[in-house]
Amino acid sequence: MGACWSNCIKSVSSSGTVFGETILNELTKYETLSVVVQEFDSRSRSRNGNNFSSSRVSSASISQTPRSEGEILQSSNLKTFTFSELKTATRNFSPDTVLGAGGFGSVFKEWIDEHSLTATKPGTGIVTAVKRFNQEGFQGHKEWLAEINYLGQLHHPNLVKLIGYCLEDEHRLLVYEFMAWGSMENHLSYFPPLPWGIRMKAALGAAKGLAFLHNAKTQVIYRDFKTSNILLDSVHKRANNYNTKLSDFGLARDGPTGDRSHVSTRVMGTYGYAALEYLATGHLTAKSDIYSFGVVLLEMLSGRRAVDKNRPSGEHNLVDWAKPYLTNKRRIFRVLDTRLQGQYSLNRAQKAANLALQCLAAEPKLRPSMDEVVKALEQLQEPGDMRKSTQKERHVNARNPSSDKPTAYQKPSASRLSV
Repeated sequence: MGACWSNCIKSVSSSGTVFGETILNELTKYETLSVVVQEFDSRSRSRNGNNFSSSRVSSASISQTPRSEGEILQSSNLKTFTFSELKTATRNFSPDTVLGAGGFGSVFKEWIDEHSLTATKPGTGIVTAVKRFNQEGFQGHKEWLAEINYLGQLHHPNLVKLIGYCLEDEHRLLVYEFMAWGSMENHLSYFPPLPWGIRMKAALGAAKGLAFLHNAKTQVIYRDFKTSNILLDSVHKRANNYNTKLSDFGLARDGPTGDRSHVSTRVMGTYGYAALEYLATGHLTAKSDIYSFGVVLLEMLSGRRAVDKNRPSGEHNLVDWAKPYLTNKRRIFRVLDTRLQGQYSLNRAQKAANLALQCLAAEPKLRPSMDEVVKALEQLQEPGDMRKSTQKERHVNARNPSSDKPTAYQKPSASRLSV
């Protein structure tokens, strides 16, 4: 729902041996580049469009107790919808009900009964969002099932709620709660700009969601953390009080188990957000998510996109352009969003920039944990925002579930990686 895919990035040339120029410049920092190129060369023979299949998956990437599709669907406790119900609720998937579109398919607005959760006629009941996956290819089915596997069991205030699904013939659909204010990506582009305080509060909410995934009994690596997957819902519009929730778990994976240090898998995600060591080796860890969080925090601080080809030469890649300024207190203002002048103290701005820099460390082991990120962001909240909760947040067992502005879920800005 929060994803915004454009065409998959062409990481390999027609010969299958050459990376895109920017990625090549980044990956040359790693000795594994030649090995990766050779592997891409061999995999290019099985290329289908811009997607590449890979056999580079170790036992570490497979759950100790693999579950079948039937087991996943039966244990999800989600409502099942018929295709006919969803078709009626969206007025036959009318263009007027489209909230957004991407490489996976489209997201539509629909209405359901608040109590029975059955689909109703448009304008009756409560609004929800329906993601309809493309019918071509197997990847769409895999991502559909992955979302049910995780969101059907994981429950946290900073994760979007999955209400139900539809599996009928070739049709694959998911029904979510409706996040009325769309994605963080779109809000960073709005004028007037999203205030500093709300940006920091949204960053904290997203960090809590990611920390919950990393601390789950069976660790979950999100693998596609980006501003378009961070959704906002206003609790009190006049008070600018927002809920922040993570969406789109199609690329999520179980973390390493036992004495394994990483998960070996295909390189997938979004260009501009993926950690360099993951691009180079395919080794996925929680630290990969933390790098992506650093990119997102940098977007919030600067008001710029992770990748923007409309910027002057040398400024296309946000991380490459901003990093030199983040290390110098006197030059940090070159990075900060000029539209927010007067909304933050120098001390807080420097701390936020330093946190982003730590998350973007080239060495994964030097990056902080998400728990440490949460603590750091709590210190950056505006007075009054950090109210004491009457109940402590508890991590829910990952395998044991507990009981006026137009929305735009999709706005393509970055290319999906699939190599």
